[in-house]
Amino acid sequence: MDILLISANRERTPYPVFPLGLSYLAGPLGEKGHNLKVLDLCFADDPELAVSEAIDGFAPGVVVLSLRNIDNVTFPGSRSYLPGVKKIVDVCRGKAPVIVGGSGFSIMPVEILAYLDADYGVVGEGEEVLPELVSRISEGLSADDLRGVLVRGRTNFLPARLVQAIRPADRGLFPLERYYREGGMANLQTKRGCPFSCIYCTYPILEGKAIRVRPIGEIIAEIRSLVEGFGISYIYFVDDIFNYPPEFAEELCRAMIDAGVKVNWTAFINPAFITASQLKLMITAGCDAVEFGSESGSACMLRNLGKSFSVDDLRNSSRLCLDEGADFAHYILFGGPGESEATIDETFALMDELEPTAVIAMTGIRIFPGTPLYHSALADGTITAEMSLLDPFFYISPPIRETLCEMVTERAMARKNWVAPGLEINMSDAMLEALRHFPVRGPLWKLMKRLGRSRVRPMAAPAADTPR
Repeated sequence: MDILLISANRERTPYPVFPLGLSYLAGPLGEKGHNLKVLDLCFADDPELAVSEAIDGFAPGVVVLSLRNIDNVTFPGSRSYLPGVKKIVDVCRGKAPVIVGGSGFSIMPVEILAYLDADYGVVGEGEEVLPELVSRISEGLSADDLRGVLVRGRTNFLPARLVQAIRPADRGLFPLERYYREGGMANLQTKRGCPFSCIYCTYPILEGKAIRVRPIGEIIAEIRSLVEGFGISYIYFVDDIFNYPPEFAEELCRAMIDAGVKVNWTAFINPAFITASQLKLMITAGCDAVEFGSESGSACMLRNLGKSFSVDDLRNSSRLCLDEGADFAHYILFGGPGESEATIDETFALMDELEPTAVIAMTGIRIFPGTPLYHSALADGTITAEMSLLDPFFYISPPIRETLCEMVTERAMARKNWVAPGLEINMSDAMLEALRHFPVRGPLWKLMKRLGRSRVRPMAAPAADTPR
């Protein structure tokens, strides 16, 4: 069968992200003998026209539409991607059955499939079930008994099955070179699953809590193919946490060193598990920057957010980075349950003490169904069970709901290493476009050292119907 694979993601801030999820599907479909064509809408000037031309020229038997995110999870500058995706589905309607999947879709599959009015949805990992679904469609058979498959008009489906043998991504049909040229790095996954319990996080929902690691040799082969086959010199490991389990991370680093591949890289790490020896090993393996999902510098807020580490862990891990000369960034989420002006000040004070290369701060926490935060928001009346969360809705601690953005803006503007995307502090489309002219590989926050002072673009007051 001729299958059109469409990557619906058009977000390019802070940089375009290669559609890794969709590339995982290309291999299994190709092995079944299907003829594949990829349409990546990230760089399309007119996405609807591009889809229309692809369908008319290729005449696919099925369209597979991957939805990476449903919005930009940024407050107050939130924007939904779903209206644009619906237009894509409308273009396909009547010409080929549309199967929607991806991490964004899997968060709210019943609601999103109904909104898009697509034919099928694949919930969770699709490498194993998608080829079977395509086979059922081609033979005119029912897909109701396939696990993780949602059929148009239905509101229930069998639970998805987790993929145990995670195969390498097949990037051959995708414009990897352009992503690397404009984004400065290629992405790679070494494992799936997250055993931690952050109250806002969807990783355990999407990938399960049990960690499934890939064979080390297979990962090394994929890194080598990126370096030697595509000229990649910088990799971003997209694992929720790179250094857990610690033994696996250290084994991978040793294998990278032994393989002699010349590549730099960065990843998110958990400050509770990093040690001096582990960090040295990572650096020897090519790591030149690390990111911490710290979320707060307040001990109270770390507990409230369900984090697995302490303020002392943040201190110790940051000190290790400073000692080794590694760039590092802390990501902060302001506004969670119990947040106050006092806890905000604690976070700013700790970041001043730690002296990271950059601090990336978000105001408000996007509420997603199934997370502990969702249930907390129901309990305290922030949301109701009848509310649709397809539109971006953010949790902000009630006592500071009206003042949070002002407090963060005032404090962040006094510091040159802070980035606040929703408040456009050291982050705007024009600034990002200018930064891309620097010969940088890796995350753009590494350039914070070159800024002389903080900059902000004034924002208009949100419209009355702007999601909170």
